[in-house]
Amino acid sequence: MTKPEQLAASVRQRLKNLTGTNDFQTMLVRYALERLLYRLSRSNYQQQFVLKGALLFDIWLERSHRATRDVDFLGFGDSTPARIEEIFRELCSIDVVADGLEFAVSSVVSCRIKADCEYEGVRINLLAYLSGTRTQIPVQVDVGFGDAITPRPVSVEFPALLSFPAPQVLSYPRETVVAEKFQAMVLLGMSNTRLKDFYDLWVLATYFSFDGIALGSALTATFERRRTPLPQTHAEVVALTPLFTTDAQKQQAWKAFLRKHQLVANELSLMEVVEIIQEFVLPVSVMVSKGELFVGQWDCDRREWKM
Repeated sequence: MTKPEQLAASVRQRLKNLTGTNDFQTMLVRYALERLLYRLSRSNYQQQFVLKGALLFDIWLERSHRATRDVDFLGFGDSTPARIEEIFRELCSIDVVADGLEFAVSSVVSCRIKADCEYEGVRINLLAYLSGTRTQIPVQVDVGFGDAITPRPVSVEFPALLSFPAPQVLSYPRETVVAEKFQAMVLLGMSNTRLKDFYDLWVLATYFSFDGIALGSALTATFERRRTPLPQTHAEVVALTPLFTTDAQKQQAWKAFLRKHQLVANELSLMEVVEIIQEFVLPVSVMVSKGELFVGQWDCDRREWKM
């Protein structure tokens, strides 16, 4: 067995030891995403991509948030699929400390994400392999363009699963994550099937404090950029009303979502989660929609605004 094969075998065993009750393939994908982030952090493109999506919560919570098989970025610069594909081919071939993975340059393909998806942008699909093996690890990267980030992106260390160097990446601030997920709820109404947004907002409201002025600024910037009017009344956000939370299909989908991902909110009903989101976001939205500042601090322990 060669040294790369020995390292890959060691990585595989150590990841299996971490898996527990989780799916091992999911763990492999999480590891591949991490090492792709590391390659980005060692490249000339580090400042061009800002991490967003589910992987952010792994940083903030210092533990696995919910399983994901892709990584999301906000990109800057040339947004053509050909250019983004070229960048990720370079990342696949960059010289880094051996970590048991090889990213196949020839596997990198791109396509444009259409307007009826979550956002317009570019999707990259590629394959990683444990060195010297045929174990395929599919990786998906979604790169969006044009969104507002308020406040500015911050440089963070992404947690490494094993003893290899950790990636240092630019990341979304929590305020913008709240703003984008809330905007999707406002826009989609009863057609909303993005239950991950409800869960993520519940997590943010439960584990983190927020400054009202900063959150209000993020809401204003995101809604203006996405050309969506800020709700001035609670009734305007259908996804946060009893019409949504008492819908039998929505309730069933919520339970299935929690069960599938083995999430910590699995004892909470959709209605309970929505009530917390209402208390968290709606007062800020209503105030800033009138052009006023929301001066308050979100107390995540008591789940209420302190004015």
